[in-house]
Amino acid sequence: MKNKKIFLFILLIIFILILSIIFSILNFGNTKIFSKILIDNINVSNKSKDEANSELSNLVNAKKHSKINLKYTASDSSDNYEMLLDLSTLDLEYDISSSISEGYNYGRTGNIFQNNFAIAKTLFFGKNFSSNITYNEKTIQNIISDISANLPGKLVQSGYYIDNGNLIITKGSSGIIVDEDNFIKNLLSELNNLSSTDSSLEIPVKTIFPDNIDIDQIHSEVYKKASDAYFETEPFKIYSEVVGVDFDVNYAKKLLSENANDSEYSISLKYTKPKVTLDDLKIDVFPDLLGTFSTRYDASNKNRSTNLNLAASKINNIVLAPGEEFSYNKIVGERSIKAGYKESKIYSGGKVVDGLGGGICQISSTLYNAVMFANLDVTKRYNHQFITSYVEPGRDATVAYGAKDFKFKNNRTCPIKIKISINSGIAKVDIYGIKEDPEYDISFDIETVDVIPYKTEYKTNSSLSADTEQVTQKGVNGIIVKVYKVTKQNGVTISKDFIYKDKYNAIDEVITKSSK
Repeated sequence: MKNKKIFLFILLIIFILILSIIFSILNFGNTKIFSKILIDNINVSNKSKDEANSELSNLVNAKKHSKINLKYTASDSSDNYEMLLDLSTLDLEYDISSSISEGYNYGRTGNIFQNNFAIAKTLFFGKNFSSNITYNEKTIQNIISDISANLPGKLVQSGYYIDNGNLIITKGSSGIIVDEDNFIKNLLSELNNLSSTDSSLEIPVKTIFPDNIDIDQIHSEVYKKASDAYFETEPFKIYSEVVGVDFDVNYAKKLLSENANDSEYSISLKYTKPKVTLDDLKIDVFPDLLGTFSTRYDASNKNRSTNLNLAASKINNIVLAPGEEFSYNKIVGERSIKAGYKESKIYSGGKVVDGLGGGICQISSTLYNAVMFANLDVTKRYNHQFITSYVEPGRDATVAYGAKDFKFKNNRTCPIKIKISINSGIAKVDIYGIKEDPEYDISFDIETVDVIPYKTEYKTNSSLSADTEQVTQKGVNGIIVKVYKVTKQNGVTISKDFIYKDKYNAIDEVITKSSK
């Protein structure tokens, strides 16, 4: 019995060996990719490397210029979110040569048994190889931030600002943000599917709580020690005075502890005046106009005009010392009814609606352009979801308290002063200081990459007379632009630097028809 089992085992080994030899002979000299090999979900079976490369290159090019509809569906379906992601904005690169080599070598790199086992396994189950994809990480991060800032039920972070000599601390509220790890994982999975173009992807989200209010951290940022203005002669530099600012940390902590359910806290600030100010130096500290920009607004729109004036009044006459950073949200503060802001037109969910504080982004955008022309260092800036009426695409800066800020630093050797005027339909920002040597002229060069056509949505209304229709919202095409900063001296171009790529969604046209 034992000898019989040994004999049968030997026969099985011989049979497997013969099959392996036959299998190897059949595949000997085969210069094609073996059967049921896929690369990025594309079947490249029985193709040469060159044939596979030609097919995949065409598909990659189509994929890189396709679009993905990103969607978030609220649990109660009451408020959803969508955005169209144009893949051409991601600077995608596919390493298809490596994946083709990997697919071609599958079943060829081991011994005779390993190769045959791999080939046989593939015949039954197939084998898909995914190309390594590189992309513009900064663009992806901006997209994730933009989605998180516009989701219904979004997270609002805690913050603070100074108003009329008081420190105002605002408590954030829990909400959803994009689940970044899963978003990138799902996106890459879709990018590695060359068999699909113009697809849809659900936006993964997670609920988080706002950061705890850290009084010690706020104190470290708000606190300033009083110091006198002074200047140096070699090289010439001017240092503005610093008004001392402080507050009672223990009182603030007690206030928050005893009023934990409040959404806002007001704490008195203590100011210490310096002995010597810029005026005392008898030097014209802000003789030169470093950057200026103007935008137009509808002066007859009283609510919008009110919002513009409120935001501008907070910024007007601000002086920034060398190295000091400006934060729009910390200077302007929360846009609320209590602060005097009015309802005005804003973009939301792809439509024009009334929203509190409508118009304050015109101030941030006007300021942004003046800052660029003054050649200051922009440290944080977001573009709108849709094209604005007051600046061309690529030259706006949107803000949202608790979510999006506009920041820049005074990277010059002397203080700068911001002047803002709102008058007769013109919003104007001037930045003054002392010109340096060398001084440069800055301009924008904006290249249109793609145009996103708008769609038409039809609605019915029983109050309209029969056979009538109205355009209740005009459609506007979206656009993708590349923005370059051009630096000139005495009319000669010194440099042209790419700074960012902006995407503006299309606004759907809404036509209302009679239901009669």
